[in-house]
Amino acid sequence: MRRRDREITDINHIEDILHSCKYLHLGMADEGMPYVVPMNYGVIKDENDGHYIIYLHGAHEGKKLDILKKNPNCCFTLERNVEPFEGRLACQYGMVYESIIGYGQVSIVDNSEEKMKALTALMHTQTGKDHFEFDERMVSIVTVMRIDVSELTAKQRPLPGSAG
Repeated sequence: MRRRDREITDINHIEDILHSCKYLHLGMADEGMPYVVPMNYGVIKDENDGHYIIYLHGAHEGKKLDILKKNPNCCFTLERNVEPFEGRLACQYGMVYESIIGYGQVSIVDNSEEKMKALTALMHTQTGKDHFEFDERMVSIVTVMRIDVSELTAKQRPLPGSAG
């Protein structure tokens, strides 16, 4: 990260961002060309080693799955509290934000139990609620993808002159 003064290192702050955003942008490489799509997500920490797992869901076929089958490497971004601000001069205008960028590999979840866990995490991120129930039929009609996050950084830009 070039701007270390903007880096977020507090794990509680990072997790607050992870759990409060409603979507992420998933970046993939399609034969050398970038392909980015916004997606709803859910996030948990792996019980064994503590790495983040991000769950996504979608249809059983389509461009995204075609790309990921050829190359499971991905990049993702999340952002919140994004607002423009003005300056006296053009170069003093900018944006305040908090953001995360991460890298990992995507795999398809086939296990029904993990799919239910994934969809529960996704619904929690979207609604803040945990009372959803899923059955075998419900999980069979959706593809669940899992990103095992290998690298994650967070950054913020407060309003100039404020205590960030």
